[in-house]
Amino acid sequence: MNRGTGRGRVQGLPDWDRCAVMGVVNVTPDSFSDGGRWFDTTAAIKRGLDLIAEGADLVDVGGESTRPGASRVDADEELRRVVPVVRGLAAEGVTVSVDTMRANVAEQAVAAGAALVNDVSGGLADPAMIPVVAEASVPFVVMHWRGFSADMNSRAVYTDVVAEVTAEIRTRMDAVIAGGVAPERLVIDPGLGFAKQAEHDLALVAHLAELRTLGSPVLVAASRKRFLGRVLAADASATPPPARERDAATAAVSAIAAHEGAWAVRVHEVRATADAVRVARAVEGAR
Repeated sequence: MNRGTGRGRVQGLPDWDRCAVMGVVNVTPDSFSDGGRWFDTTAAIKRGLDLIAEGADLVDVGGESTRPGASRVDADEELRRVVPVVRGLAAEGVTVSVDTMRANVAEQAVAAGAALVNDVSGGLADPAMIPVVAEASVPFVVMHWRGFSADMNSRAVYTDVVAEVTAEIRTRMDAVIAGGVAPERLVIDPGLGFAKQAEHDLALVAHLAELRTLGSPVLVAASRKRFLGRVLAADASATPPPARERDAATAAVSAIAAHEGAWAVRVHEVRATADAVRVARAVEGAR
């Protein structure tokens, strides 16, 4: 069997024959990666369509920054940012994911055409999230999460990060399934950069096979994150390159993730990663 086979199918989404590419549209004024370039609704919709043209299979729309230290936006503002963009992209035939921790935002985004709910808290931030997702019968991303962005760095304490993250995701999966979400609609995400230091992120990328033993498709969201900046810095005392200079490193992780059987990778710049996952698939096919 090829290493890439068995990456998993998610009920309710297209069945891609390789690792899928999820493009990111941050409808925020304070994104760590793009500084608010897509905050305007029209610009955000155009950005999503451009990502599809560059090779994205689906587009993840979010209206709340989850960078380390970020404060939460209020619910009304998140709705104002997200729903028109979801509606505009869905009207163009784009497969849209909504990146939110709020049940009300998820519900309205699904009504506007979102096909997937990507909750970085895995349903922990809002107790109403799981019932909403279960009722809507849409796929749901369960990410490893230990708390909100404002203080998550203090929670990056592990003895064995791979074993602990795997166990904590398994516990969350059980709770989500018990709450009525169908197992075949679950996606799991190791939560790179969330309550993790660079060494933790690298260990999780190196051991994606352990996460796959949980039985659900795996989403890897490494794009432009701090651990890549640390890898690219000349030494521990050097200043890491800014987020927008980490796209080649992101594509490298995308190739690794695809090779290890990830269902999808989530990225800000699509073209290089789209090429990377297609090369990985071609290599699998040549075995």
